[in-house]
Amino acid sequence: MTRHWFATVFLAGLSSLAAAQGTIKIGEVNSYKVQPAFLEPYKKGMDLAVEEINAAGGVNGKKIQLITRDDNGNPGDAVRAAEELISREQVDVLAGGFLSNIGLALADFAKQKKFFYLASEPLTDKIVWGSGNRYTFRLRPSTYMQSAMLAPEAAKLKKKRWAVVYPNYEYGQSAVATFKALLKAQQPDVEFVAEQAPPLGKLDAGSVVQALADAKPDAIFNVLFGADLSKFVREGNTRGLFQGREVVSMLTGEPEYLDPLKDETPNGWIVTGYPWYGIQTPEHKAFFLAYHRKYNDYPRLGSVVGYTTIKSLAAGITKAKSTETEKLITAFSGLVFDTPFGKSMYRAEDHQSTMGAFVGKTLNDKGKGTMVDYRYLDGAKYQPTNEEVKKLRPAN
Repeated sequence: MTRHWFATVFLAGLSSLAAAQGTIKIGEVNSYKVQPAFLEPYKKGMDLAVEEINAAGGVNGKKIQLITRDDNGNPGDAVRAAEELISREQVDVLAGGFLSNIGLALADFAKQKKFFYLASEPLTDKIVWGSGNRYTFRLRPSTYMQSAMLAPEAAKLKKKRWAVVYPNYEYGQSAVATFKALLKAQQPDVEFVAEQAPPLGKLDAGSVVQALADAKPDAIFNVLFGADLSKFVREGNTRGLFQGREVVSMLTGEPEYLDPLKDETPNGWIVTGYPWYGIQTPEHKAFFLAYHRKYNDYPRLGSVVGYTTIKSLAAGITKAKSTETEKLITAFSGLVFDTPFGKSMYRAEDHQSTMGAFVGKTLNDKGKGTMVDYRYLDGAKYQPTNEEVKKLRPAN
């Protein structure tokens, strides 16, 4: 009986080892409970990509397995989840991160462990510059890139007195610092007359809107998103903050944040976003149809980011012919990959992708928030030069 039991266990072990050898495991950590508006569509995008890749034969003859963990919006929990994914689940690569402070914690963990990490969503510039390391790559256009897309539009307004409002953590601080620097470079006489930085998710909309109104700015740069954005818009509409004032706003054109505004959507804000309903390229049509077929729903920007995270990982692993960290780093440096927005590349200089964003204006269309007058801006044109990056990024 004992011998039979040992034989059974031994064969089961061989079987699981064989299964593992036939699988590429992607360990993904994110704030699913805390930021569901973006991350539920993001997870759907990832699942669609995994399904497509596996249906086409996998990567290097192996199927992809996605293993996700929730970080509760906490950097410590994120690192513990990443540790568990590597040690217990024995994943081949790490991906994910939404909040910038969590992305930085995961990037530092990857550096300590010498383990490959693709930061899919966190936007802070520190991930690829000040705290950049050779083990971390980043997919989404950074705060610098999105600020660089918006600053020229802000300069065209020729408004002198600006106010800024942002969530007081890494992403908001990074976005505002960059926007100020870029706008001042293009319009030296600009003044920043008010700054409101409420804690993320804890906006006291009345006091923030009143403080901005009291400063009498000509224009406002907003970086709030999610529930904070909805509260800010509602209170701003009620108190007339936006009347006769220009607003430039990062992320607000993304369906995750624009859709909930409904009939409160302000008109004419200059925004970055994702007008899924109007993109007619073959790449986007194919993605849209596949997503709609699977979920009977339209994609959000999170859907695009999740889908492209998996697709670009598959492209890099295919090129490396391996999941060994050093081979992956070599393969991803300069890797060209497909996205629903067209071709993008992970720059060898700073590991930042050249994925772009849409810039346009908000329109309240019969009680629904939409983007109009939009155009796609190639991320490659909104990044610093290689020489500038060398100064910004420490030695690896």
